[in-house]
Amino acid sequence: MVLTEPIPNFDSMSAIALGSIFLSLAIWLGLLTLRGRFWTADQILNDDLPAPERWPSVCAVIPARNEAEAIATTVRALLAQEYAGELKIVLVDDQSTDGTADVARQAAEEFRQESGDRQLEVLSGKELPAGWTGKLWALEQGTQYALKTLPDYILLTDADIQHNRSNLRRVASLAERDRLDMASVMVRLRCKTAWERFLIPAFIFFFMKLYPFRWVNDPDNPTAGAAGGCILIRSDALQRIGGMACLKEALIDDCTLAAKVKANPSPEAPDGKSRIWLGLGSDIISLRPYPDLDTVWKMVSRTAFTQLNYSTLLLIGTLFAMALIYLVAPLGLVWSLATSHWIGAIAAAFTWCLMALSYWPTLKFYRQSPLLAFALPAIAFLYTLMTLDSAIQHWQGKGGAWKGRVYPSPNS
Repeated sequence: MVLTEPIPNFDSMSAIALGSIFLSLAIWLGLLTLRGRFWTADQILNDDLPAPERWPSVCAVIPARNEAEAIATTVRALLAQEYAGELKIVLVDDQSTDGTADVARQAAEEFRQESGDRQLEVLSGKELPAGWTGKLWALEQGTQYALKTLPDYILLTDADIQHNRSNLRRVASLAERDRLDMASVMVRLRCKTAWERFLIPAFIFFFMKLYPFRWVNDPDNPTAGAAGGCILIRSDALQRIGGMACLKEALIDDCTLAAKVKANPSPEAPDGKSRIWLGLGSDIISLRPYPDLDTVWKMVSRTAFTQLNYSTLLLIGTLFAMALIYLVAPLGLVWSLATSHWIGAIAAAFTWCLMALSYWPTLKFYRQSPLLAFALPAIAFLYTLMTLDSAIQHWQGKGGAWKGRVYPSPNS
């Protein structure tokens, strides 16, 4: 007797669904074992580093535009650094309209009167020239001013960062010990409101997946990444790549800087390789609030399509990959239970558990509930929509909007 009817509960749609579930499982097994153990979140700036024989000189450069609410805290934190070497602090006021420079000067003067002898220098930023983004133009002015005195290192820090008193000492010790050209610390982003707790740790998780810190820190691996909130770079390394001018059109300036530094080793490097480091900072805090979904959305969508080099093909691939990696497991579990495909249900549930397991170290670092690990598919779905919106904004000619300016893409 010849069977002409399909096998119960297994048709072409079932084959596609089960295939997708097992493909998603295979991808997660690969991510957990083959992508630099990004998910462990174990590259952390420690406090047990030996002091160098000579503390290097450092000039901190702060680009600031309309940061009156946070700048006093940032300035005082830098002035109060427990650092035995020479430290100069320069703030570049990028034509603020909220009195940022005056607030910074007042904070520095109050600190000087209370307990310190360090001083703050404030530079008035010049008009933004064509081809530059605002932050990079401010950094260009600040770094050129700093290089006049040839410090050993330049510390690039955002205007909304509260540095722990020992931060510079630790970063400088690490750079000297490992002979780094650049060290970058991913500061702890604010995680207080409901939306911050739901979305911000995932931002760090996705960043670590995109730029595995272990790969970044391996001189034999070409992967390069950085976090712009806190970057310590050797002056000669910055000069070697042509200063900030080589980044002037970059919206993702920190990772571009890291790539250029890693690709241009010093002629004096014994093995001909440039060394950079990227890790998490547990007590270096971003003061910038993300109180609602809209603020997080704008932060991500501003540069998400830039990460894809404004490529529609890469966008399509990213949307497909995000769905396959993060959405197939929960949707597949529901489908498998509804259709009694128990093997599919087991595979989908196992995949979802692997996903949650990978997210847990990041949630632990941010002191969040482990239950949020199982919400990663929903979080990823929102980030996928943000990425799509970033592309739509680009196609509408809005570019990267930030601090009252709109920057067109290089392709516009």
